[in-house]
Amino acid sequence: MYFLYNILVYLVSFILKVIAVFNPKIKLFVEGRKKTFDKLLNVISKHDEVIWIHAASLGEFEQGRPIIEKLKQQVPSKKIVLTFFSPSGYEIRKNYEFADVVCYLPLDSKKNAKKFLDIIHPEKVIFIKYEFWPNLLKELKVRKINTILVSGIFRKNQSFFKWYGGWMRGALTAFSFFFVQDKKSKKLLNSINFNNVKVSGDTRFDRVFEITQQDNNIDFITEFVDEKYTIVCGSTWKEDEALLINYINKDASENEKFIIAPHNIKPNDIQELKKSIQKKVVLFSEKEGRNLSEYQVFILDTIGILTKIYSYADVAYVGGGYTKSGVHNVLEPATYGIPILIGPNYFKFKEAVELVEEKGITVVDNSQKLSLHLKKFFNDIVEKQTVGNLTLDYVTSRTGATSKILKYLKK
Repeated sequence: MYFLYNILVYLVSFILKVIAVFNPKIKLFVEGRKKTFDKLLNVISKHDEVIWIHAASLGEFEQGRPIIEKLKQQVPSKKIVLTFFSPSGYEIRKNYEFADVVCYLPLDSKKNAKKFLDIIHPEKVIFIKYEFWPNLLKELKVRKINTILVSGIFRKNQSFFKWYGGWMRGALTAFSFFFVQDKKSKKLLNSINFNNVKVSGDTRFDRVFEITQQDNNIDFITEFVDEKYTIVCGSTWKEDEALLINYINKDASENEKFIIAPHNIKPNDIQELKKSIQKKVVLFSEKEGRNLSEYQVFILDTIGILTKIYSYADVAYVGGGYTKSGVHNVLEPATYGIPILIGPNYFKFKEAVELVEEKGITVVDNSQKLSLHLKKFFNDIVEKQTVGNLTLDYVTSRTGATSKILKYLKK
C-alpha cells in the first residue's frame, strides 16, 4: 500500500502544479511549499531544541493555540515550528508571534518527510485534531520522536476501523499518546488495540474562554452601541441576511442596535446589503468622522475583530445555517454567556448540536421564528439571562484540556 500511496503523492503533486496555473488558491498551496525548506534552514540550526506543531487549517490552529502559547511561555528557549496544510490557515497566521517559523507542510513523499525532519529534528511533535500523513508518521516512528495527537476526534467510518485499513492503523503506531475529545473516540481507538488514549476534551474551549479574559474593548464599537441593547450577527450569508433584514426593517425597536459581520465582504455585496436596510446604516470603512451613536446598524466590511465584538452582544445570530457547509463557529459567542440563534443546518458540528440540546441555542428556520425569538429576548431580560447562562456553563464546564496536555508534555 505504501508503494501505491507514494505513486499517488507524486501524481497529485504534478496535477496540483497544472491546476495552480488557473486556480489562485492552489497556486498559493504550490508556491508556498517551494519556500518551506529555505525558511526552515534560515531559522533552525542543528543545535536548536525544536517542538513541531501541525495544524491542517485555521480552525485546527485555533484549537492548538492555547497549547502553543503556553509552551512558548514555559519553555521560551525552545523553537516552535508551526506548519499548515491549507493556505487558509497559513496566509492568515504566517506572522504568528508565538512561533519561530510558520510554513507549509511539504507534500507527504518519503524524500520530503526525511528532509523535513532532518532540518527541524524535533524533540516533540504535536498534531492537532487530525491529518495522518503515512510517510511522515513512519519516519517519526523510525526516529522514535515523541508524537502526540491533541483534540483528536475519530469516527467509525474512517479507514483505521475498516477491514482494509491495516496500513493506516500501522501509521497510528507513530503516536506516543492520543488526547481525544470524547469517549466515542477513545472507544474506537481501544477497539483496534490503542490504549495510550485519554479523554481530555477540546482545547477550543480553553481558547474561547481565554478570549473573555482579555481586553475586548473597541472604541468605535463602544461609541456605536451607546449602552443600548445589541444583536451581533456573525458570519452571515445572504440567506441569513434576508431574515435579519426583514426583522430590522419591520419589527426592530429603535432601541435595538445591530452589528452585522458578513461572511462575504465583497464591496458590491456590502453595498447591496446596506441599501436593503431601511434604518440608518454605517459601514466600518465609512466610520471615520461620524457620530456613530446616531446609527442603528453597523456593517463590518472587514475581518479579524468579530470575536471581540461578540463581547458587546445581548444576543448573537451565527450565520451559515442556511448553507450546505453549515453554521459557523458558535463557541465564540457562547463564551460570553448570551443566547444564540442559528439556521437549521448545524448537525455536522458537535458543539452546535449539544448547545441546541441544552437549549442555549435556538434554531430558527424562517423569518417569523427569528422575529419571535428576538422579540422574546428583547422583552424578557430574565429569559435572556437564563438562556445565556446555559451557553456560558456549556463552555466553562468543558475547559481544562490544555492543562492536561501540558502536564503530559512536561514529562
